[in-house]
Amino acid sequence: MKRKNLWAPWRIGYIQGLADKSECFICKNIKAPQDDDDNLVLWRSKNCIAVLNRFPYNNGHLLIAPVRHIPDFNEANDEELLEMTKMTRDAQKVLSLAIKPHGFNIGINFGRCAGAGLPDHMHIHVVPRWDGDTNFVRVCSDTYLISQSLTELLAALKQTSAKNNLPIL
Repeated sequence: MKRKNLWAPWRIGYIQGLADKSECFICKNIKAPQDDDDNLVLWRSKNCIAVLNRFPYNNGHLLIAPVRHIPDFNEANDEELLEMTKMTRDAQKVLSLAIKPHGFNIGINFGRCAGAGLPDHMHIHVVPRWDGDTNFVRVCSDTYLISQSLTELLAALKQTSAKNNLPIL
């Protein structure tokens, strides 16, 4: 059987970024509000930021993170925890309204061994799911299919967010 290649040149940014420990990408986004669209930032508040994952598991994959560069719950204060929870709720709502997923995976990975790609800056994953989105490509080739451009999705989420007065913090 002849091997076939599925090219994903956009992944090189992620791979090369694993070795670059100079600056946390979440902190970099926080420092540059003028670049929110380029950095795929959906929302920012006093204590939190919501950003589309540049290397998503599924269309609409958002990251909710505290503004402070902290590794886990032990370092978070009550105000940060409450705001992260509310922003996660609002992220689920805006994604439901904008792209109508059938369900969600919401989770946090602490430490690289637990799957954290950014172990030093705590963040919550909000991943929309659809019935049947684990199809033959994912099962057979460990490949994710993303059905919409990130910039198109960001525009749709911002429009839906504004129309529905989200986030509600």
